[in-house]
Amino acid sequence: MRKWILCFAVLATAPVAAQTGSGAIRGFTSDSAKAQRELEAKMASIPRAANVREYIRVMSEEPHHTGSKAGVEVAQYVLDKFKSWGLEAEFHKFEGLMPTPRERHLELLAPESYVAKLKEPALPEDKDSSDEGQLPSYNAYSPDGDVTGQIVYVNYGMPADYEVLDELGIGVEGKIVLARYLGGWRGIKPKVAAEHGAIGCIIYSDPRDDGYFHGDAYPDGAYRSKWSVQSGSTMDMPIHPGDPLTPGWGAEPGGKRLEISESKTLPKIPVLPISYGDALPILRNLGGPVAPENWRGALPLTYHVGPGPAKVRLKVSFNWTITTGYNVIARIPGSDDPDEWIIYGNHHDGWANGAMDPISGNAALMETARTLAEMVKQGWQPKRTIVFASWDAEEWGLIGSTEWGEKYRDEIRGKTVAYFNTDSNRAGVLSFAGSHTLERFLNEVAHSITDPNSGQSLWTVMKEKAVKQAGDDDAKKKELDSRRDLRIGALGSGSDYTVFLDHLTVASVNTAFRVPVFGVYHSIYDSFDWYRRFGDPQFSYGRALAQVHAVALSRMANAEVLPFEFTNLADTIGVYLDELDRLLTNKRRKDASISLDLKPLRGGLDALGKAAQAYEKTLAQALGGAGPSGDLSRANAALRQVEQAMRLEGGLPGQREWFKHALYAPGFYTGYGVKTIPGVREAIEQDDWTTAKEQVGVVRGVFDRVAARVRDAEAALRQAR
Repeated sequence: MRKWILCFAVLATAPVAAQTGSGAIRGFTSDSAKAQRELEAKMASIPRAANVREYIRVMSEEPHHTGSKAGVEVAQYVLDKFKSWGLEAEFHKFEGLMPTPRERHLELLAPESYVAKLKEPALPEDKDSSDEGQLPSYNAYSPDGDVTGQIVYVNYGMPADYEVLDELGIGVEGKIVLARYLGGWRGIKPKVAAEHGAIGCIIYSDPRDDGYFHGDAYPDGAYRSKWSVQSGSTMDMPIHPGDPLTPGWGAEPGGKRLEISESKTLPKIPVLPISYGDALPILRNLGGPVAPENWRGALPLTYHVGPGPAKVRLKVSFNWTITTGYNVIARIPGSDDPDEWIIYGNHHDGWANGAMDPISGNAALMETARTLAEMVKQGWQPKRTIVFASWDAEEWGLIGSTEWGEKYRDEIRGKTVAYFNTDSNRAGVLSFAGSHTLERFLNEVAHSITDPNSGQSLWTVMKEKAVKQAGDDDAKKKELDSRRDLRIGALGSGSDYTVFLDHLTVASVNTAFRVPVFGVYHSIYDSFDWYRRFGDPQFSYGRALAQVHAVALSRMANAEVLPFEFTNLADTIGVYLDELDRLLTNKRRKDASISLDLKPLRGGLDALGKAAQAYEKTLAQALGGAGPSGDLSRANAALRQVEQAMRLEGGLPGQREWFKHALYAPGFYTGYGVKTIPGVREAIEQDDWTTAKEQVGVVRGVFDRVAARVRDAEAALRQAR
């Protein structure tokens, strides 16, 4: 969800940093670590930037949304490539509700007349911008509607923005809101607008966020142009992702499904995305108060809030069709533990041509698969099974991965060690986010790969960025200097890891090279031309991402002891509890009678911290010297259960039973953005003290289970020494 510098000749010899060292690798004895590093040195020369380039060129040649002819052809291309490399590969077919536009109309009626173009024009500089088969710009799952009303500008359209409107004495009941993109996930904007009584929602891209404010607009530069539109789904994914009509079970051809009227995840009011070229006439005809300073974009006008006098008619209707999608699943069987799976996924469906999102990530997945398949041809076989998944229908609401995960729920939970995810990739700095049981492992991987630009390790580049971002914050700088590992972010939702982490409670991570602004996101200009010029001109970071995953997958598959680590987990939970303490303190400043007690969580964390330290000591002893003499299967089985011990069988409160992880979930009003310890945090935020107290007890039980599983792993390791 990046600058490319080196030439192909240099890329072909870019080393994996670890091949010059012989240090320890978590989960390996010294002898097995040496063999693993020799394997990684061989793998380093296999990925080719030229291959990444070719995959992206072919797969982004045509618009290929799920259900299109080109979409099926892209899936077949991926399947054929997997098979050509000698992998076991097959389609997993599923169905889902995926509406497409029948009618779109937006007209400014007063005080001047203007009919919105609602069209991204073809550019002579980019042949793909005139491709046939493009979907019109729209927001998937908007209901049909024909509404007329005055406009109120609501900034990003998030809950905090409506608090500002309340302070200004401005309501949106019976009005159509105009929100700008970013500031929160698009699906939250019509959701909150409807809750406040709005009858329609328009979302536009302001150049301050991803347009000329940042640099030249495409085709002259990388950023969003005047008529470019961000399309995308507005499904209410904080309730559940996946097919809206099959919540909790796999959507299969001919299977049961809800009526559309029964779905809980469809927006309540019509919603339409537009360009800033179409938003400009509306904004310049708004009156009312001048917008607060942080609400003002970069258009050449004074931003007013309204309501009116700008008045518009918004009319949309859709074809509410059930569409077949094609996940592509490939495997490298494990030699010793074939029923333990390491899964790596990326989606292949695009909103249009999708060179950046998602094909840049899918190309890296394919080159990773080719690399490991080549090692198999040279005689290597992983101890555990490696699964590659190229998902379909992600753009609609993570449908392909969710339906696969729901269909094979029990098998996935019983066998999967970890899930690795990518989505989009661009020249930049490596980013990890995910389960904190994997934080140490991911830091070690980043130490082991060379950055294509600087020649330093990826970890060194990541730390340099973190130090720069810390600025004058001495506390952050001190932590960066003193802490062994860089912190990884927590995951909410927004890509195909969601079903694995949030629903199945499988340890998961999302990885990409990235920069903050992606100026052609979900537009027809996300093309091969844009990507080769502004995304990754030398395709070197696509190659680097393949190296990252070749190392990560092979280490996880070959480790004698699964390389999870729990002192960083305990440390991170401590950070989350500090945040809850501050949140509760702020609430008590307004209401001193609040009696919620968070001490039980501290007690559970203390027990987990002690178990984690004991495990580290026993692990060092078990892998030292000649290594363990006994069977490690019981220890590894316990280690697989640690993340799943964080499972809430009843899910989160408030219609959120699909979300099962006690530590991570997308916020009910953030969509993508994570809420950590969400059951407690969101109850405090909503002043729901009964639920907050209940959730403290529930989460304390989770902490106790996690500590028990860590102790089980430690005891099993002691017996195997």
